[in-house]
Order: sequence, then structure tokens, then C-alpha cells
Amino acid sequence: MAQIIQWYPGHMAKAFRQMRENLHLVDIVFELVDARIPNASRNPQLDELIGDKPRLLVMTKTDLADPGETKKWLAYYRQQGIAAVGLDSRDHMTPQIITKAAKRVLAAKLTRDAEKGIKDQPLRAIVAGIPNVGKSTLLNHLVTRNVAITGDRPGVTKKQQWLKTPTNLQLLDTPGVLWPKFEDPEVGKRLAITGAIKDTLIAKDDVALSLIGFFREDNQPALIERYHLDEDIFDKLTDVDILLLITKKLGFKDDYDRASERLLLDLRRGRICQYTLEKAPLVNEDDSKEEVVESDAQTND
Repeated sequence: MAQIIQWYPGHMAKAFRQMRENLHLVDIVFELVDARIPNASRNPQLDELIGDKPRLLVMTKTDLADPGETKKWLAYYRQQGIAAVGLDSRDHMTPQIITKAAKRVLAAKLTRDAEKGIKDQPLRAIVAGIPNVGKSTLLNHLVTRNVAITGDRPGVTKKQQWLKTPTNLQLLDTPGVLWPKFEDPEVGKRLAITGAIKDTLIAKDDVALSLIGFFREDNQPALIERYHLDEDIFDKLTDVDILLLITKKLGFKDDYDRASERLLLDLRRGRICQYTLEKAPLVNEDDSKEEVVESDAQTND
């Protein structure tokens, strides 16, 4: 039986309560999602929490995601009326991209403030998202110094803190929060593949097999090239046999757990290819072209 993946430690419930208590203090919510799993990395509880509060959806880790799929997801979100930007948080233009996008979302408020003679007030935002979505990396580049602990694992940030940026933002950092139960088992698998769930809580071989299944359907050449497999290997072997073969090619003999860990690490660090586990819903072709142009303009400002 396939493993059902769940993870909801006590500090996440506490963090969610704190966000609810502090929401009235901010002008906007920055909702971070992983560009490799744009749908699975959206916490459904945030919609209830945020309500009518202005929101900017920030697709992080675009350097690891399929660029074409990222553009399609941006077009889809904007067609749904959701303000969205995609970025590699380490890019030196990140502060300008985020600040400019936030001001667009808050344009009506800023106009009202200007009419009242209120200018250059800091914009206050909550930065929210699931574990390991890149909140701390984004914050460090927005503030332009290391103020948030980063790590290639979930659960690094454990408390909330206010941070100031040179672009006149005041940001409330929050721990990564999941939700108590994943209704769709595929969501848990995708979160596990990208590292949003602690590896100590999952069966790595099950997750590695899910990953091999993804490459079978989506990008066989990338896996073949990375691990020097025969070009017709997917026609000859099952996913289990391919994992065993990769284990031997890595020199791990029969230690497929170790090979599974290496496979996941290679993927998460971009050593195999840029990938997106979820395909974007189709949008109107003209809308897609328009939004792609806007996205590129934002990135290059």
C-alpha cells in the first residue's frame, strides 16, 4: 500500500493563529508558492485567513522550474484575477520586482493616501507560505542582508519577526504552515518530492518511484542523461527496476534507500533538469501571450 503523507506539527497551528491575529496590521499578504508545484504548494486555509485582504502571489524557485510552465501558470493566475509574479529570489532585482508589484496591487489605497497628504508610508506585508517554499531566502534578498535563517529543508523558521527593506517595505516573516490533512494523496507526494515535508517522515523509495514515474511521462531524456541509462530503458524496465539500476550505477549496490535520497537531492538542487510537476490549466491564447510579456517586463525592470 502506498504511503499516505501528512505532516502538521504543533508550531504550525500556532503560527496560523498568530497570522490571523496580525492580519489587521498589514496592507497586503505575500503568498509564496513553489513554481515547481504551484497548486500543491498553496495552503487552502490561507484563502479563508486572507479573505478580502489584498494579496500578491509570488512564485519562487523559478530557476528550478520549467520556464514555459511558469509563464503558463502566471497567465492562469492573472486570468483568475490573482496578482502574480515569478522570480528567482536570489536575483538582485528581487526588491524592485516585489515592491513594484505590491504597489500595483495597492494602487487604489496609495491614491487615497496621497489625496489625504499621506506619502512615502512603509507598506506592511505578511510573508506566508508552506515550509521550504523559499521565504527566508526571499526575505534576505529583500532586506539585502542575512536576517532570516535559510536551509534546504522544511521547518527552519520557527517564529515571527518584523523586517525592513530599503524599498520601504515592512515585512512580517512567518513559519511555513501546511494544513492538517491532504485530501489528495498526490499533493503529499509532490510536497515530499520538492522537500516541503521532512525527509525523516517519508519513505524515500516511495517518493523516488513517484519521481521516476513523473519522468516516464514527462521527460525521459533528462533522467537518462543524468544517470547514463540506455535510451530505451523506459520501454524495457518498470519504475522499480529503473530505481534498482540507478542504485547500481551510483555504486550503492543494493542500497536503494541511499539511491532514492540521492535522486531526490539531485532533483531539488537542479542537477537533473528544470521541472514542474503540475501542468497549468489552459488559458486563452491571447491572454497567455499578453501576460508572458508583462511577466518578462517585470523581471527585467
